[in-house]
Amino acid sequence: MTGLYIHVPFCRKKCPYCDFYSVGFREELAAEYADAVIRNVRHYGGSYDTVYFGGGTPILLARHISRILAEVDAASGAEITVECNPLEMDKETLTGLFNSGVNRLSVGVQSAVDSELCALGRTHTFEQARQAILTAREVGFEDISADIMLGTPGQDLSSLTYTISKLRELPITHVSAYLLKIETNTVFAKNPPSLPDEDDTAKLYLTAVHELEAVGFKQYEISNFAKGGMTSRHNLKYWRGEEYLGIGAAAHSFHKGKRFAVKRDLREFIASELQIEEITDEAPNEQEERIMLGLRLTEGIPRELWQRVESALPLIPKQYYKIENDRLSLTPEGFLVSNEIISTLLLPEE
Repeated sequence: MTGLYIHVPFCRKKCPYCDFYSVGFREELAAEYADAVIRNVRHYGGSYDTVYFGGGTPILLARHISRILAEVDAASGAEITVECNPLEMDKETLTGLFNSGVNRLSVGVQSAVDSELCALGRTHTFEQARQAILTAREVGFEDISADIMLGTPGQDLSSLTYTISKLRELPITHVSAYLLKIETNTVFAKNPPSLPDEDDTAKLYLTAVHELEAVGFKQYEISNFAKGGMTSRHNLKYWRGEEYLGIGAAAHSFHKGKRFAVKRDLREFIASELQIEEITDEAPNEQEERIMLGLRLTEGIPRELWQRVESALPLIPKQYYKIENDRLSLTPEGFLVSNEIISTLLLPEE
């Protein structure tokens, strides 16, 4: 079944590392945006087994999410996720989300060290993030994910280990651990902070993998770890090459065999009766995409796919991959250089 992604391009404040499309939040603009989302949901129709509100700061749209979901044909047992900033997670807002059918939250914790949060331009403290997660659990949410960042200004192995130890104490089922990447057109690109070097960043990543697995979070994708099989069903659609429909300014889709995107223009999205699709790939190479995306997962790819690239495997150092049960997958060390590995594997044969 298809997944539904809804992009919410509003933030109170732009983080200095963020390259995602967002604008300043205004309630009247949010209401107009929600109206436009609903028009598009009605137009596309369809039934969905995952719904994901991404951003931006989607929880800012909280008072409109119930009426959006009222228009979505969500399958029984659908996973419905909203990304959250801890500062917006008061009990009333969370109760409204829970009652509207949202059953999964993704919380931008980023670090348990306040000096690291400050260096990232975050405006919450770890204590505020901790309380927000506890409140969400009190309201009834059982599937809560926490985002953290790796390779950030001031971070070292000791502070990372401390962050993971504090996460262990929280009622969360999932952790996303993202390496900080300096993107163009961000504040960090114009004024680069002092970051751990490449070797130290690699150590931070490998430490995160080890420490998270040690406290019950099993790695299933380059940056994602879950307890008890509580993987992100929506994000797995991306990596397994399944279809999803994106609605909203800057949203991307893989829908009915085509990849398309919507312009990063909130005003145009609101003004248009229906969102304007800009085709990005009329006929995606399904096999190459399944290899490229599948190698992001610890489950890897089946023999039918890796035979396509078997001749290039001798070019890859053996510590970077493994073949088990007829599936090819990357090791944590391989994940660190996955882009280079995938490029090597997919080089056209001469």
